[in-house]
Amino acid sequence: MLGGTAATDWGYQILTDTQCRNAKGKERAYKLSDAHGLYLFVTPAGHRSWRWKYRFGGKEKVLTIGAYPEVKLVEARSAREAAAKDLKAGLDPSRVKKQQAETTFESMARAWHATKEKIWATHHWRNVLNSFVKEAFPTIGHLPIATIKHAHVLQVLQAMERRGAVDQAHRMRQRMSDVFLYAISNGHAEIDPAGMVRKALAPVVKRNYPALTSIKEAKALLKADGEKLGYPSTKLASRMLALTAARSEALRFAERHEFEDLDGPRPIWRIPAEKMKLSALERKNPELEFLIPLSRQAVELVKFAMKFTSHGTYVFPAVRNPFLPMGEAALAVRYRALGYGGRHVPHGWRSTFSTIMNQVTERAWRSSGHMGASPDREIIDLMLAHQPEGTEAVYNRAAYMERRREIGQEWADLLCEDLMPASELLKLPKN
Repeated sequence: MLGGTAATDWGYQILTDTQCRNAKGKERAYKLSDAHGLYLFVTPAGHRSWRWKYRFGGKEKVLTIGAYPEVKLVEARSAREAAAKDLKAGLDPSRVKKQQAETTFESMARAWHATKEKIWATHHWRNVLNSFVKEAFPTIGHLPIATIKHAHVLQVLQAMERRGAVDQAHRMRQRMSDVFLYAISNGHAEIDPAGMVRKALAPVVKRNYPALTSIKEAKALLKADGEKLGYPSTKLASRMLALTAARSEALRFAERHEFEDLDGPRPIWRIPAEKMKLSALERKNPELEFLIPLSRQAVELVKFAMKFTSHGTYVFPAVRNPFLPMGEAALAVRYRALGYGGRHVPHGWRSTFSTIMNQVTERAWRSSGHMGASPDREIIDLMLAHQPEGTEAVYNRAAYMERRREIGQEWADLLCEDLMPASELLKLPKN
């Protein structure tokens, strides 16, 4: 054998790692043999790869294990032993390897993900795949899913934790677990390592969204927002989110056809069920769409936004592409730039609206001589699309529409007093 050996294994000459490292290309390809049919194949160009010679069905075959030094000597021996066990069980190791290559974590994740296309909202479906592409596939996507251990899973999740994405790490763990369970049900894996590491992750700290709690503070934010230069769709979306107290996701994906009767007496924003915070099954039910009565100020803003963004589908599009929705972090970044980091976030408008309008309606209720809590409290909850109890309440999304319209208009009047109109938001500020 070329190069000699430094040890033996039950009478067989075996390689050392030093020999493997020093193996160089020669005029012709050659082999450095290890024990039990394993050898390092060296090409004239110096490429080194582990191979194992065996017999199956009366024929001599060769299994390529992997390249050196990516696959170390000890790893090549372990792979040979695993292949030998397959051979003893009557399986062709080359066929087993091919099947494993076809059942990598990425292939299984994509197959599982495909089953959700008609169940999930389109944007959520895309976001889930993007999270795998960004977080998991670069690290474990190439690994046969049956070989993945809990340490591999933690490698993905702890990298997310280190950059502060604890909540996203927990969501990724759950999605990875679903992939493993899918693989198990299809006979491609035996365990769910993602399910084993749940308690190894840092706990998610539950906290309320920072939100302003007085009309004076809310108006000051909108005034500062209006006077500061910014991308048009971001400035318009900021005002619209404040006026409607809608969820940020619904606003970002708002399409032109969702706004009705803008020139009539009862303008509304009809949000499809698939864009609401509902279960996967409920999102498929069109009867669970949500209606937001629009104030005069909201109508003015929507009409102006539609005129300004007339070439795309979305009313509040992305900065650089009118055919994509606004970025998820656009408003949060703007509020931080305005000096409201830690004090108010986009989702905080819902708390701001609820806090202020509950106070306003409660005072009005008591000043009219009534006792007890104002009935408007439940109506304000309904305006925020909070999930009410009872099947009838869930389906009755248009309940108390006239009172909701009155409360929404009162809120808009309070909020926009002394503020520039929507049509002035895009003008350059005066120096």
